[in-house]
Amino acid sequence: MIRIAQLLLIVSALGLWVASRLPWVSVGSSDGLGQPTTAVLNGAAWSSALLPLAVLLLAAALAGLAVRGWVLRLVAVLVAMVCLLLGYLGVSLMVMPDIAPRAAELAGVPVMNLVASERYIAGAVLTLVAAVGALVGAALMMRAAATESRQATKYVAAAVLREAGSDGVMSERRMWDALDEGLDPTDRESGTSVSEESGTPATPVADSGTEGR
Repeated sequence: MIRIAQLLLIVSALGLWVASRLPWVSVGSSDGLGQPTTAVLNGAAWSSALLPLAVLLLAAALAGLAVRGWVLRLVAVLVAMVCLLLGYLGVSLMVMPDIAPRAAELAGVPVMNLVASERYIAGAVLTLVAAVGALVGAALMMRAAATESRQATKYVAAAVLREAGSDGVMSERRMWDALDEGLDPTDRESGTSVSEESGTPATPVADSGTEGR
């Protein structure tokens, strides 16, 4: 599971790198003295956070090799926050009513010289796809952390049961039966616990099958 999450994060990071190289916006300008010129802004120029976020996803994928438990949960939460930011970057290009002023500012073109502007949504769509992939990876990381936590609890419980069985307090089988029934086998006041006086498992008296003997 953690390997799949890492693969998704790496693929998402590569997708962000590709999106940063694709054209996002173009602006045409003319000063009235020469031919009109067109400036094309790629994803890295339009959204300078794309490459840093891609590096962050790669770092999160590598962190999955070294961290476990609550640290892995923290990494998953961080990746989820990155996904929200990526979603904002992708959607903002699509819903922005007028890209010309910001595009002119980024391209270094006076607004008065603008004659045309155009947006390209391929990079934004790829960014959204990368965000979804990273979000799935974060969910798998969170699930892997929860699974490891349950397994660790199971191992500890098994160790406690073996220790209890070696002390003659309760057999391991009966301890597991108590756990399956939702009872606490360490609670000496429960019906499945050991006898407080003798310190040994309470064993029911078998019926001999005869009377008067």
